[in-house]
Amino acid sequence: MQTVNIKDIQAFAIRGYGRMRNARYSLLKVEDGALARKWLAGLLDQITDGTQKPENNCLNLAVTYHGLKALGMVDANLRNFSREFREGMATEHRQRLLGDFDTSSPENWRWGGRTANEEHKEENIHLLLMVFGKDEATMLAEYNEHESNLASNGLKLMKNLDGVLLEDNKEHFGFRDGISQPRIKGVGKPGHANNTVEPGEFLLGYKNEYGVFPDTPVISEAQGDMDLLANDDEDPSKKNFGRNGSYLVFRQMEQDVDKFWTFMKEKTQKADGSIDEEASIKMAAKMVGRWPSGAPLAKYPDADPGGLSDDDDFGYHDQDADGHRCPYGSHLRRNNPRDAFEDNGAAHSIRLTKKHRIIRRGRSYGEPIVGSPTNHSPKGEVGLHFMCFNADLSKQFEFVQHTWANFPKFQNLYSDPDPIIGTRQIPREGDVQNFTIQDGPVNQTVENIEQFVIIRGGAYFFFPSIAALNYLTTL
Repeated sequence: MQTVNIKDIQAFAIRGYGRMRNARYSLLKVEDGALARKWLAGLLDQITDGTQKPENNCLNLAVTYHGLKALGMVDANLRNFSREFREGMATEHRQRLLGDFDTSSPENWRWGGRTANEEHKEENIHLLLMVFGKDEATMLAEYNEHESNLASNGLKLMKNLDGVLLEDNKEHFGFRDGISQPRIKGVGKPGHANNTVEPGEFLLGYKNEYGVFPDTPVISEAQGDMDLLANDDEDPSKKNFGRNGSYLVFRQMEQDVDKFWTFMKEKTQKADGSIDEEASIKMAAKMVGRWPSGAPLAKYPDADPGGLSDDDDFGYHDQDADGHRCPYGSHLRRNNPRDAFEDNGAAHSIRLTKKHRIIRRGRSYGEPIVGSPTNHSPKGEVGLHFMCFNADLSKQFEFVQHTWANFPKFQNLYSDPDPIIGTRQIPREGDVQNFTIQDGPVNQTVENIEQFVIIRGGAYFFFPSIAALNYLTTL
């Protein structure tokens, strides 16, 4: 087993901060690199690393490609980061890959997008300062101390995005969230072998599920204090900037709770036109892959057992190979096929899916609402600040979104995108967006799935190690 240096890892990459109910994500622009580096140097001893478990606050920092450049990293070293990170999330190519069209187009984003829409025109985002607190007051008190020092340290506050963990860890559609998370081998308590993944899938500088070191940004042109970084494993003549770091995906996802539950009710209404609350909840659960309680359909196909569930100990190969319990096209099943990936056997399926796992982080925003058939009118906009960690943006986050969520021909299906995050507001000519519920003797087809989630902003960040953050102060 590889030894993971958790003291050098910013803790948010390996822990979800479940006790920190509130968070503020501050998008910053570096206007004076020298002052910003000095500010960062003073921030280092406040960054939460993997050995710490604070009770009141946590603090972490991420940086974009443009942010690294603004802090002083030279082009020769910037070119060593992955292409996806360098290009960013808002390019036309990445728009097609991620399916960000119509209202979700980067031209309409409120932050991080392209600048065609003057109303939402944004300058480049450089830094992401993440302040977490056990409650809102504690979080804000910590944030205010940092905010008061930004302008005098060459930093411009572009936007604040607040997030909160809702009651019972549910999201606004009403389903318990954050359950299906991979365990990093060598970090924390041991987990089930089927769900334990090599650290190199999430942390740079360690071998991944392929048995190789993931591509990592190295310092090939000397600058700054090179002694602060370890030698690269594959080329000791270079310094490994990426070791113990990760790539962080951040997407602001608006949730149309009213449209979601109105759709479920309309598709399941009784012959007399009245609401069938039980049927609408069941259809929503089929699309999600879990009941509102969090209980998996693979174990409880007929009804929600009630209470709250974090049950993640199940597979599909033996329990539900035909999809009669949890549909093939459900959000849960297609984003983590577990032991039933296409026509592969259980063991081979697990080996394949482990190569595309992500560690999800997220907090809801807007006036809290736990949606249901009888409660789906939020006060104002609500949504999810989705984040995830991965060592390879292309093989992990982008693969899952493009190949598993957006692709309509998933697992013997023909016109079924992910009903939660894979639909388009305006389908392409000739396309249909259905959801198929496997059943006997014939399947049930729910036609014309609408778009329930809209992308309002996003960016790719690098999440440096503690040593790498220290190194940046010396550029």
